Amino acid sequence: MDTTGLLALVGGNEWTEGCTFDAALLEASGGKEVVVLPTAAAYQHPERVVLRAAEWFADLGGQVEGLMVVDRASANDPGMAAVVRAARFVYLAGGSPLHLRSVLKDSATFAALAEAWRAGTVVAGSAAGAMVLTDPMVDPRGGALTVGLGLVDQLVVVPQFGDMHEDAHGQKLERTVALAPDGLPVVGIPERTVLWRDGEGHWSYEGVTPPVVFVDGDRREGLDALQPH
Repeated sequence: MDTTGLLALVGGNEWTEGCTFDAALLEASGGKEVVVLPTAAAYQHPERVVLRAAEWFADLGGQVEGLMVVDRASANDPGMAAVVRAARFVYLAGGSPLHLRSVLKDSATFAALAEAWRAGTVVAGSAAGAMVLTDPMVDPRGGALTVGLGLVDQLVVVPQFGDMHEDAHGQKLERTVALAPDGLPVVGIPERTVLWRDGEGHWSYEGVTPPVVFVDGDRREGLDALQPH
């Protein structure tokens, strides 16, 4: 079986108390440096995102390099792509999933990210960063399904699961579950919880609250529906 790096899909509120799994991600990378892409927060002071990450990982013995991939030009810059390709740990911060997808889709930087992950690099994404790494992905405007970046496919994640501010009446989640094709798992990931995939494709989680899996409209206990067969 082909192996990859560890993939970590975080439900949101990254780099805050309770995200104890970040230490394990750093250790799994085999290094100390974390390349942070604040792409999804391009219009929300991305430099502050990088600073917050730097402060968090410093306490874990890590060092953060902020890579300002904020638009199509920077996403196709060979230098940016080279940094990602050489990284041992790449983290996509939260923000706007639609902006993140539009910047990275079919870009040199995303091609480098996929190449690095297949070669063993740890890749993490939080909230928007988690959403776009699957295909299909959830359209945040209403919960319908749309095209994602497809680092992994046949999986949909809904971050900030259970957050009343994000989806007060659960209508978007209900729409996502209802529109999912037969057999396609929809996983609700609460904030400060990670759903991670090891190099051989097995899924597990760690965090404040367990993720919830929906298949064919039914709520499933555990992660059995995600495991390779």
